[in-house]
Amino acid sequence: QVRLVESGGGLVQPGGSLRLSCVASGIIAGLVDMHWYRQAPGKERESVATITSDSRTNYADSVKGRFTISRDNAKNTLYLQMSSLQFEDTAVYYCSYRHYWGQGTQVTVAS
Repeated sequence: QVRLVESGGGLVQPGGSLRLSCVASGIIAGLVDMHWYRQAPGKERESVATITSDSRTNYADSVKGRFTISRDNAKNTLYLQMSSLQFEDTAVYYCSYRHYWGQGTQVTVAS
């Protein structure tokens, strides 16, 4: 059974940083494509970053240069390092594999 558990969200000031984690079970995270999505209030869920099975990465234009997706194969954990956070980054962040989703972690950027 696949399970994804996110953590690391919180309240941060504009310009600050956070690192999100997603612990995977039931899959080997290092062998599959994995994704971070986010959903802001009143908006549709959007793709933020992807890391492929061969470690290629892809980012939404809105986060390029500020966010970094990575994984630790030994811990079976996916990460999203977020820097230079902006008000517009406020959302619930989800990790996903195929049709599996975690419960999400709230990121709030406020002064």
